[in-house]
Amino acid sequence: MPTPAVLGQGFRPFFLAATVAAIVDIALWLAMLHGYWPWPHHLGGVGWHAHEMLFGYFAAVMAGFLLTAAHNWTGVATPTGAALAALLALWLAGRVAPWLDGPPLLAAALDLAFLPALAVALRGALWHGPNRANRAFVALLAAMTLAGAMAHLGALGWLAGGETRGHRLMLDLGVVLLVLISARVMPFFIERGLAGARARTWPALERALPALGLALALTDLIAPLGVLAGALAIALGGALLVRLAGWHDQRLWRTPLLAVLYVGLLWLALGLMLDGLSALGVLAPRGALHALTIGAIGVVTLGMMARVTLGHSARPMRAGPATLVAFALINLAALARGLGPVVLPEGYRLWLVVGGACWIGAFALFLWVHAPMLVRPRADGLMSCRDGARAEPPRQPSAGARAAPLTPGTSA
Repeated sequence: MPTPAVLGQGFRPFFLAATVAAIVDIALWLAMLHGYWPWPHHLGGVGWHAHEMLFGYFAAVMAGFLLTAAHNWTGVATPTGAALAALLALWLAGRVAPWLDGPPLLAAALDLAFLPALAVALRGALWHGPNRANRAFVALLAAMTLAGAMAHLGALGWLAGGETRGHRLMLDLGVVLLVLISARVMPFFIERGLAGARARTWPALERALPALGLALALTDLIAPLGVLAGALAIALGGALLVRLAGWHDQRLWRTPLLAVLYVGLLWLALGLMLDGLSALGVLAPRGALHALTIGAIGVVTLGMMARVTLGHSARPMRAGPATLVAFALINLAALARGLGPVVLPEGYRLWLVVGGACWIGAFALFLWVHAPMLVRPRADGLMSCRDGARAEPPRQPSAGARAAPLTPGTSA
């Protein structure tokens, strides 16, 4: 029996699942805050909201991207068909379990199983593949599992402060992931998408950025909201601005699929610096947290899902009107939730509703435009996303070097 198109590549089911989760989770969150929906049996309140955004939505996008990109980077197969469906089912079980009247420990175990299962699914391509630098992604998945365990132990009452620190660790590791992935894909996108463009990189800077990110994660874990944490966040944000200056080409602003990723990375730099100011006491504690979560993670992942979906379904690499509105809405959501409470804290309830509505609208538009592409075969009739792709050479590239990560003209 032939494999359905939706299970033919990792990005297809996981981008669909992530998009639906993005819509449903925020709708439920707003309903719960206003008393229209009960809290889940496990990970209630703010803990559930943070967990679903990080270990639900973000983890699904990460899974879809890595399952597709790892195949392209190395030429080693990643799960499709029944194995991919089983991985998706495990992710879904973790989302549903907190709402069932079952043992909280079972809900925790189901949720925690997903990231190790994803690491196992990727081990052939990332751990045993030709480029040892790819092992960093497996290590990140292991650290993210630890973050999830801390959050669940906190929710179970077995680790004081576990929810807050576990979710913060996951966010910091997500920042490191964005730093690593953007180094691989953005220069490639810019140089392939803009004739004659040259994305300038500095090897020393590229070595320093992940190190700063990991140092921030460790500091936030041990001594959050302290001077060192604030200094590291500001330093990382400033270093990312230097990187973005080297990548800048004014023509990218006329290319929406490039511009949205660039803006998302600007949000990453801004969010880190604002978060650092919060740690130093200049702003309210974590006052600009959503500049990181919605601005950086939300904008980058939405833009990346659009690009990957178009490229790997063999559609023209252009953002249509509805997608442009989605890009605008996700940035409005980041402004409302990331900066609104900082500028006008007394309007918090309004910022909450406006930000949530813009977020839901952005992902609803993405689903409307891209869901048909995700469930149907490639437009060119080919079966594989690797047609014409180049695998990485069997060596570890020097810091700052760009792998050959993509199918020409595509994305992952």
